Amino acid sequence: MSEDAITAGGLRLTPLHPAFAARAEGLDLRRPLAPAQVAAVNAAMDRHAVLVFPNQPFIDDEQLAFGRQFGEIEETPTLVDQARRRLADNQVNDISNLGADGQILAADDRRRMFNLGNLLWHSDSSFKPTPAHWSMLSARVIPPEGGETEFADMRAAWDALPDKMKARIRDLVTEHSLIYSRSLLGFEAFTPEEIERCTPVPQRLVRRHPGSGRLSLYLSAHIGAIQGWPRPEAMALIRDLTEFATQPRFVYSHPWSVGDLVVWDNRCTMHRGRPYEDKVYPRDMRRVTLKDCAPTLEQAA
Repeated sequence: MSEDAITAGGLRLTPLHPAFAARAEGLDLRRPLAPAQVAAVNAAMDRHAVLVFPNQPFIDDEQLAFGRQFGEIEETPTLVDQARRRLADNQVNDISNLGADGQILAADDRRRMFNLGNLLWHSDSSFKPTPAHWSMLSARVIPPEGGETEFADMRAAWDALPDKMKARIRDLVTEHSLIYSRSLLGFEAFTPEEIERCTPVPQRLVRRHPGSGRLSLYLSAHIGAIQGWPRPEAMALIRDLTEFATQPRFVYSHPWSVGDLVVWDNRCTMHRGRPYEDKVYPRDMRRVTLKDCAPTLEQAA
């Protein structure tokens, strides 16, 4: 990995993995960025796909203001138990083990069971017709150990696939739903209204990352079918591709510190949370997510 590089916007980048991911310093993200700084962050994301900004002690409004400089923010209401949502603003996604009262969720709480899906490799909002662009996760409270987030570079994984496999999957269309990912863990406690909201949506299995021009796998635990394929054969292929794409050579594991902001590009990465003692220690993480420009089937392939 190379030494630190200073961008035109004053952003200092230190690579964290040979293929992708970098530590990004030199900017106070709580203040409005100059055009050159916005351009520098965009260029760094196109290159590295995951940026770790340390020492950014956001409040929610500051995190939202930072996100709006780069695109349209998703409305991200909690799927389950919206009446007991902890955070007031739907545009701030609560990635925590805390209830509306600020206390740790009970071991058998339905919300805790649902949130265990974050331990699966996935891409945020791939179950929405227009999926996610960037995610921006802010660490407010962290446990004393565990709880890392792992990221996998789907561009590097595509590059490493055998040519025969590339030809086989290049034009395939998958179907994504939250029902599919949660069923992998045995979670089936969906209401009829939630099931209706979780109608599967089509996404390309291979997409072109517009910023870098590179092809990328578009994998996620939310995939439950490949159009035109028998489901068992489809899921066997998705499992093989996921195992290939999440080998250590494609993965960066981030150990969190309070004040970290990690930004990742969902169009060319997958991620998953790692376990921690969530029945003992509080963990308060808050995510702002940018909406992509269009459904993947409408984007250049």
